[in-house]
Amino acid sequence: MSNGVYKFIELVGTSKVSWEDAAKSAVELAGKSLDELRIAEIGKLDMQVENGKVIAYRARVNVSFKYEQKEAWDYPPKATNNDS
Repeated sequence: MSNGVYKFIELVGTSKVSWEDAAKSAVELAGKSLDELRIAEIGKLDMQVENGKVIAYRARVNVSFKYEQKEAWDYPPKATNNDS
């Protein structure tokens, strides 16, 4: 792993098919908005049950991505009370 700072977040993916699909959907959706995803680790698996039947699989997934520090000009200006 190269030098850098990495952030971990927890996601919950759901699927009516399987835990694998639940985990995959969480990671793939996160990959659309997070750059440089590095690791995905399954934290916990559970099921949603209704009337004694499994209706959904859920996977808690911890993902890491490279944290990039932004420069001050990358952020929008803060609103002030004088901006009326």
